[in-house]
Amino acid sequence: MDKIRNFCIIAHIDHGKSTLADRLLEYTRTVEGKDMQAQVLDNMDLERERGITIKSHAIQMEYMYKNEKYILNLIDTPGHVDFSYEVSRSIAACEGALLIVDAAQGIQAQTISNLYMAIENDLEIIPVLNKIDLPNAMPDEIEDQIIELLGIKREEIIRASGKTGEGVYDILDAIIERIPAPKGDPEAPLQALIFDSVFNSFRGIIAYFKVINGTIRKGDPVKFFATGKEYDADEVGVLKLEMSPRNEVACGDVGYIISGIKTSKEVKVGDTVTHVKDPCKEAIDGFEDVKPMVFAGVYPIESEDFEALRASLEKLQLNDASLTFQPESSVALGFGFRCGFLGLLHMEIIQERLDREFNMDVITTVPNVSYIVYDKKGGSKEVHNPAGLPDATLIDHIEEPYIRASVITNTTYIGPIMTLCLGKRGILIRQDYISGDRVEIIYDIPLGEIVIDFYDKLKSISKGYASFDYHMHDYREAKLVKLDILLNGESVDALSTLTHIDNAVSFGRRMCEKLKELIPRQQFDIAIQAAIGSKIIARETIKAVRKDVTAKCYGGDISRKRKLLEKQKEGKKRMKQVGNVEVPQKAFLAVLKLD
Repeated sequence: MDKIRNFCIIAHIDHGKSTLADRLLEYTRTVEGKDMQAQVLDNMDLERERGITIKSHAIQMEYMYKNEKYILNLIDTPGHVDFSYEVSRSIAACEGALLIVDAAQGIQAQTISNLYMAIENDLEIIPVLNKIDLPNAMPDEIEDQIIELLGIKREEIIRASGKTGEGVYDILDAIIERIPAPKGDPEAPLQALIFDSVFNSFRGIIAYFKVINGTIRKGDPVKFFATGKEYDADEVGVLKLEMSPRNEVACGDVGYIISGIKTSKEVKVGDTVTHVKDPCKEAIDGFEDVKPMVFAGVYPIESEDFEALRASLEKLQLNDASLTFQPESSVALGFGFRCGFLGLLHMEIIQERLDREFNMDVITTVPNVSYIVYDKKGGSKEVHNPAGLPDATLIDHIEEPYIRASVITNTTYIGPIMTLCLGKRGILIRQDYISGDRVEIIYDIPLGEIVIDFYDKLKSISKGYASFDYHMHDYREAKLVKLDILLNGESVDALSTLTHIDNAVSFGRRMCEKLKELIPRQQFDIAIQAAIGSKIIARETIKAVRKDVTAKCYGGDISRKRKLLEKQKEGKKRMKQVGNVEVPQKAFLAVLKLD
């Protein structure tokens, strides 16, 4: 065990984690020749296209240090605020972390948030200043920021470059010297923490674990603590670039187990694996369930694909434990699922993965958050969907969730950012100057205001320099109204939203204008209306596609023309009664990009 080191890499998005991980793998000769490509660990096409890490990836390296062989288990983590749950799981399986800071951009919001998460778990932090080969790097100033944040000596910071490979050997030496070996008792009953799992259509579910105490051998009968199910360990091994089978995985090491599990409900991330004969007394604690921030309905385009969508979501949930879902139905869209996501990017990625990995075509409704509704009798219930709102006469008041948001930016952009936050009903708590020209602004903002386009707007007004991080704060009373969209007098429940009374009229007007552009014209007039209760606040009309029935009447009496027009009018009226209006998928998504 003295020769094992478990560590993860944490940083803000785009600070060069995956590139530095490539260099570590190259310098320890874990990956060579034709396998070496940029971002080796990002094995999803989606990750490569967008240049972001979505999943944590574990890999084992071997390194000779002072003529002794050490085993290094690296977990590369995502940097985007929407995937912070992946980071928290990786941190639980490590004893140390490389904190990477871009030498040109300095410390950003996610750097601080991930750092606090690592410190709470008592990890040893090794600060690394990456990208020092860039012409606009400011290593001295950013080292000052790191010293101020961590309170360490300047010589503890390692200067490195993922592109040129400078400083990589220093990092490897520091991992062995500074990060403690895993603690644990090899003789104690087996305790292994599951920190991730994937679905393989041939071998069933593969769970990744870290052995805290004891040893797991091939063929051992094992038991999963949370579900109480028992299995045989058909294959155990360690994670190289491919899975590499072993006869045993010892205490302190990170590995995988295949035991022929077919149903996804039987494996929970954060569960403990133990032996059937000599089980451990209690499960490993410290794993909190994820709290979704944004809810949206996901519906199959063809209603008979409902069960296929359920199977796809279950398989996806194995690989991404932060996704939650439950069945629901809608008048407009039929049967589907109400899914909980950590943020808008997370929602977009899940939609893409459903399409690519499972060939599921889905419609997603307008995202919203969960509200607490109090009725006049003093009872309360949580509502995730505007359709689930009780009648307005029974509601006493509604409370909406507020988040505590931290925005770190250049002093140049303070004005526009404050304007943006105030426009979203934000309440300024305080602002702190971190160093020189960098400032941290703390706001309390209603979660419902930021789920749609806050992050995009923040990035554009700050030219990409502002970074954003948030956590749930509390629930507060708010004047909210349910805004319905009616097409020809029929309410489309998938387009209903709960919105603040001050924004309702302008939001309703913008929705009607947008839908007018997107809904195709029919043979009859379509009225698009936005309504609060029975009061119509905005209206647009999509004009009918007209056929000129009077073209053949030239000359003669006017009553001939009138007779044809009346006949056409009757036909249109009849068509309007039986015709239904199809709402295209674009219209559901357009609501997200109203401005």
